[in-house]
Amino acid sequence: MTRIKQRPCAAVLFFLQIVCTTAFAAETPFTPGRDSEAAKQTSIYQSRGEEVPQGYVIDRSLLSYMFVLPAEFKHTLATLGPGDRWLDIGAGEGRAVLDYATGKYDAMLQGRGGGKANAVAMSIEDRRTVRWHDATAILDPHRIQYLVGKRLREYSSAELGQFQVITDVVGAFSYTRYLSQFIEQVLGSLRANGTLFTLLQDVRSEKGANRPYYPDASFLTELTLADGSELEVCAWLKSISCVEVSCEAKPQFPPPIEVYRVRKVCDAVNVPRLELVHFQAGTPPERRFRLVSPAQR
Repeated sequence: MTRIKQRPCAAVLFFLQIVCTTAFAAETPFTPGRDSEAAKQTSIYQSRGEEVPQGYVIDRSLLSYMFVLPAEFKHTLATLGPGDRWLDIGAGEGRAVLDYATGKYDAMLQGRGGGKANAVAMSIEDRRTVRWHDATAILDPHRIQYLVGKRLREYSSAELGQFQVITDVVGAFSYTRYLSQFIEQVLGSLRANGTLFTLLQDVRSEKGANRPYYPDASFLTELTLADGSELEVCAWLKSISCVEVSCEAKPQFPPPIEVYRVRKVCDAVNVPRLELVHFQAGTPPERRFRLVSPAQR
């Protein structure tokens, strides 16, 4: 039985408006068994119409972002100006970016005035709607951008530039098979004092007292030390150099989530390496990573 069947998403959709589009993928070949799971995952990303599995939602609103991400997200977005940039990874239709650019939730943001940041939606699959094309026809051409057809790792630093805010709401952070490389690239795309806002579903919390949400199942994302002992995702994020990290468990969500604020405070970023040891396709997939010991790096 696959994780798609074991982990029904209907109760989650109202809160998270889950997106299953990912912006990062493996950099090294998989073994045959893992290749099979990778192919299943790719079929989820490429599904259309009635073939779309439960949990594949691509129209998350900016309101859902403000509801689920740390409270600092709304304040940070409200203080951005024309000289700033926001990148939304795994953006699906780009609805959150559209909501921001068209002022749908300006009353809630209570910004400083004087203009908004330029916003970039990133997705492997082109999910743009009529609303997106209508908006780009009347907005300043630099106000919003939709990057499609390439994975995050395939963009050069010159192509992407730097961002003050990066968001990932059940996007690549929940789906990538190469977690440490993904975080390294995200932090490389942040300006000094820029912030990543993201989350994970059904994960061991910072305090480590919770259990997997589904009976007879593991956490969706699990980390271990090189000796096999458990490692919380929050602890791993906090071990990265040049960042300040806050982690907040939200057990009221079904399944529970943990949200993360990762602020880059200097450029000498060093991300402890993780290696993938288990991957099972799903929405999101089940993943297990092991910390690479210094001697193996």
